[in-house]
Amino acid sequence: MDPFMQAAIEEARQGLAEGGIPIGSVIVHKGRIIGRGHNRRIQEGSAIKHGEMDAFENAGRQPASVYRESVLYTTLSPCSMCSGAILLYGIPKVIIGENRTFQGEEELLRSRGVALEVLQDAECVKLMEDFIKARPELWNEDIGE
Repeated sequence: MDPFMQAAIEEARQGLAEGGIPIGSVIVHKGRIIGRGHNRRIQEGSAIKHGEMDAFENAGRQPASVYRESVLYTTLSPCSMCSGAILLYGIPKVIIGENRTFQGEEELLRSRGVALEVLQDAECVKLMEDFIKARPELWNEDIGE
């Protein structure tokens, strides 16, 4: 498996172990992880700390040129908020672990020139299916339902 998707999955597992939602993300620039994170909405009582947003936060301030040369890995298809950040910072490529349990704004990202690769990784699917079954109320809250 791609080591960067594996890092995103490790982040997702860490979020689950903390009592949160198992979604992880890493931002990779020129073969090096510059930001990594996981969904921390439950842990921090946050409205915005999805996995991708946490990875952006942990990457810190970066020049626009760095983001334009980066790849974002996420275990789950990005929601509207996270897709907006991807577009805002000009991330050109997103590798998605799976989009079976949730179909995010992939059409919007593609329409704006972002290259997407969806892996349908079995571990990513299982993490989300198990979580949604066990904690549907937290999942619905996370996606604004």
